[in-house]
Amino acid sequence: MELKQIIGLIGLGVMLVSCSNGETSDAYGQFESDKTTISSEASGILKSFDVKEGMTLSSGRKVGQVDTTQLSLQKDELSASVRAIRTNIDKLTAQAEVYKEQLKTAEQDLERFINLKQNNAATQQQIDQAQGQVNVLRKQIASVEVQKQSVYAELETMQTRIAQVEDQLQKTHIINPFEGIVLSAFAEPNELVSPGKPLYEIANLEEMELRVYISGAQLPNVTLGQNVEVLVDKDAKTNEVMSGTVSWIASEAEFTPRMIQTKEERVTQVYAVKVRVPNPDGKLKIGMPGEVNF
Repeated sequence: MELKQIIGLIGLGVMLVSCSNGETSDAYGQFESDKTTISSEASGILKSFDVKEGMTLSSGRKVGQVDTTQLSLQKDELSASVRAIRTNIDKLTAQAEVYKEQLKTAEQDLERFINLKQNNAATQQQIDQAQGQVNVLRKQIASVEVQKQSVYAELETMQTRIAQVEDQLQKTHIINPFEGIVLSAFAEPNELVSPGKPLYEIANLEEMELRVYISGAQLPNVTLGQNVEVLVDKDAKTNEVMSGTVSWIASEAEFTPRMIQTKEERVTQVYAVKVRVPNPDGKLKIGMPGEVNF
């Protein structure tokens, strides 16, 4: 083979290698997921807590229990008060029934005295006394009804307090809100917890978001809902192609994040874009790099 032909083949090989290595994607970034920190809603000793990093938790699963001793005692005390109030209501009702029977008799006596007075068989004094007795009994009945209304209000207050305690008791159950993977666990059984104390962090990894950064020149070609090509590392030399959808575009520019580009490129202002990518097989991980072609 002549020297010119050899040089030509070498030059073609260099060009092919250069073209292959020169292929770049439109944007680069890292995968992330919405993380949710689950906190305690009750105070007390964490009697049980079955959460470990890497666990997959289903929605509605009970993962822990805060001690309920004090709340249960408080509910028992309030329930006893309710029973006492109901007994008091029964007593007032019985007392009112007695007064009503007495009033019925007094009204009959008053009517009889009025009839006798017409025949001059009764005096005005007897009528006045009978009328007075009727008036007293009516006032006593009214007084009992007022007392019953006050006791009913007290009963309603107690029932409200019981409902509050029951709500607090319900909050001692630590229920996982949605299906996901535990990223971090911050508590252990027998620890003292309080409202707002983080217990664990969970994320739904069935769908991931690739946050990438694009230039202002690329921005007009990117739209919400746009289907895009996503590339992730399959091995040291090849990429795996996946599909994604643009779910968010930043409204303001920012400087390129430090971990994304070179020092020279970090002074460039770019727009953040999120691409939602299905992850049914769990291949994608938080922090994993990815590329996008629009």
